Amino acid sequence: MRRSLPLALAAAALTLTALPGSPSVSAAATTAPAPGALRWGPCPEGASAPRLECSTLEVPLDYRDPDGRQIEVAVSRLASEKPSKRRGVLLTNPGGPGGSGLVYPAVLAASGLPQEVLDSYDIIGFDPRGVGRSTPVTCDLTKEQQWRGNFPKYAHTAADVTREAGYARQIAGQCENSKTAWMLPHTTTANTARDMDRLRSALGEPTLSYLGASYGSYLGAVYTTLFPRRGDRIVLDSNLGPDGYDVTAMRLFARGLEDRFPDFVAFAAAHPEYGLGSTSKQVTAKFYELVARLDAKPVQDVNGTGFRAFTFEQLYADGSMKGLAEFWQAVDTGRELPLPESPAGVENLMASRFAVVCADTRWPRTVREYQRNAAVDRLKYPMLGGSTASINPCAYWSRERTEPPVRITGRGPSNVLMVQNERDPGTPLVGARELRRAFGGRATMVTADQGGHGVYPYGGNTCANDAATTFLTTGGRPARDLACAAEPGEAARPGETAGSGGAARPGEPSK
Repeated sequence: MRRSLPLALAAAALTLTALPGSPSVSAAATTAPAPGALRWGPCPEGASAPRLECSTLEVPLDYRDPDGRQIEVAVSRLASEKPSKRRGVLLTNPGGPGGSGLVYPAVLAASGLPQEVLDSYDIIGFDPRGVGRSTPVTCDLTKEQQWRGNFPKYAHTAADVTREAGYARQIAGQCENSKTAWMLPHTTTANTARDMDRLRSALGEPTLSYLGASYGSYLGAVYTTLFPRRGDRIVLDSNLGPDGYDVTAMRLFARGLEDRFPDFVAFAAAHPEYGLGSTSKQVTAKFYELVARLDAKPVQDVNGTGFRAFTFEQLYADGSMKGLAEFWQAVDTGRELPLPESPAGVENLMASRFAVVCADTRWPRTVREYQRNAAVDRLKYPMLGGSTASINPCAYWSRERTEPPVRITGRGPSNVLMVQNERDPGTPLVGARELRRAFGGRATMVTADQGGHGVYPYGGNTCANDAATTFLTTGGRPARDLACAAEPGEAARPGETAGSGGAARPGEPSK
């Protein structure tokens, strides 16, 4: 089996209405389920875990036509074992877009979700529309395309952007000519949020609580904007900006790597056995030396872009730094590269990511604009900016849109808790602050002085973790935004593995 780099990117109204200017979606369209609702049984192979039950929910492909074509959403439940303490359901999402969440309730339980939270809720997981065991999308990506991943090749010049444009156009064409092209206009965050409300209804619950991370933060923000009175306690972790995965968020990955890189510098300098340098200047110089070497002569199909992507992804977790240092050392000394196995389901993961990211918002359409962006970001964030600012398939996506993007506002109850690491490579603090401003009085934000992608329950900051647990179990939030100081001996999040598309959290796929 071919070994692979992670495919880093490889990855409110008070009543139910559509946003101004968007197609009307009636309340009936989103509240339908009743007879039979959900029938729980064993989970499918590959998604089974102790006590985890699974079911399937039918939802409309197009909520403007609720009685038209239906698609399936795969759902899971880890039921509370303390009926006297149960207060409702906690819907979860591990990130993506493109990430399977079916086994995520069991992952959370095994990764330290406090017992009082497990007692208080039935923990609900699901594969979003287009993903995994729900009705999936495809772009008919070849093995070579899957290997190449979601990062554009690093653009050193304007001509590099022009060359990348041909590949981006090809991928967009494959998606729009695939056998699931009929799903693409409807595979959006807003429709996944509507699926969540259908699921709430099918579960027989008047409201739902929510725990979502990374892309899941944006999904939760969209849900509580579209359905402000149907959300109970909303926890958003590792937050995207208020526009989700748009061109700005893509470019922010470069800022995130620069924010996080000093933590790896400290690790490498403290471990001279890797031979990567003993000062910030030396370790940074080693990065550019190895990038240049791989650009000139790739090793095991890893070029400079792949090296940049792998470094980015491995900085999602403190526990991955040892492996990253070994990888750098192997490149430096000419040893065989310690690459992880290519994960299963990469084609669907990449295709469903393209579907959501390209359909949610409008991307620049001209090569010249991407050339300008790449030129700016190469100077501002040279480690990654020439890649994340370059052109991708969204530039050539269909102009067909079923509705404009959801605008996150402060309209609705004050029931949102945001938790955020200060040095998060995947969802940098600057974007989280924009989302916080958009929510206004609806939200309180807790920041933790730690690095990595994901706070709750994986991070080691007791102050931030306790704030989330208290909110989920009692409803109590900090009276105002809270900054949690660094704590000595913070542990790396358990269960970290190299995923695809930057997924460091178990179950989370590429960015």
